[in-house]
Amino acid sequence: MSTHLLNADLHCHSVVSDGTLTPETLAQRAVDQGVELWALTDHDELGGQAPAIAAAHALGLDMLTGVEISVTFAGKTVHIVGLGFDHHDAALQAGLAATRGGRAERAREMADELAKVGVKGAFEGALKYVGNPDLISRTHFARYILETGICGSVHEVFSRYLADGKPGYVPHRWAGLGDAVSWITQAGGTAVIAHPGRYGFSPTEEYALFTEFMAHGGRAVEVMTGSHSDAERLKYADMALEFDLLASRGSDFHGPGESRCEMGSLPPLQGRLTPVWEVLNERVLRA
Repeated sequence: MSTHLLNADLHCHSVVSDGTLTPETLAQRAVDQGVELWALTDHDELGGQAPAIAAAHALGLDMLTGVEISVTFAGKTVHIVGLGFDHHDAALQAGLAATRGGRAERAREMADELAKVGVKGAFEGALKYVGNPDLISRTHFARYILETGICGSVHEVFSRYLADGKPGYVPHRWAGLGDAVSWITQAGGTAVIAHPGRYGFSPTEEYALFTEFMAHGGRAVEVMTGSHSDAERLKYADMALEFDLLASRGSDFHGPGESRCEMGSLPPLQGRLTPVWEVLNERVLRA
């Protein structure tokens, strides 16, 4: 079988960050959905790796270590996925701990801003949905606002309250792009630009992102991901070839009922691309 047809899902989240399922439940779901190579990529946190690895091993599921790191680039938050690294690496752990700092302060500012437009008790409400208080995020606020009945969907919550320029949006300065890529690569992993279609960059900004990412040692880009349209999948396949980047595939699954697509359900990568897992073979944790 061509490795392009491998059902790899290398981007999803557990309760350790902003998902709704445990790492163990996600591993079982991956198997149930026919995933053959899996990575758990919680935001700025490695706490789910050990239980995920144990569960994958017990289920006969091959796995790569994973993380999704928040960085600031051109004034926007960009996400860099790391795959196949040593999750015990001290420098990576320290970098992620520093990145997590400031989330609680930002969350309180968000709650204060939401209160001004009539959304009361948002900080305490969001905490009900948080598995790890260090990683409280907009997604947790969205779940609370949905619970109140003010909005009918998570998408509506973000568009009305939590997107850039809306009443509850508070920017946070994350790690630098070079820092994130360095932490991943020095720990033996491969850095991937996550869902590039989501950032709304101009062509000039996007080329700058790809160019700087590669200059720091980044090697791959997500082409197949839940938030990309068919046109974006073609666009980023072309950009992967133009920049000589490996291609990755991941659902960005957060939980049933609120994710754009199910784990393992994306189309395969196009044959003209080089899958990121082809260069990570030695880093796969075999079942």
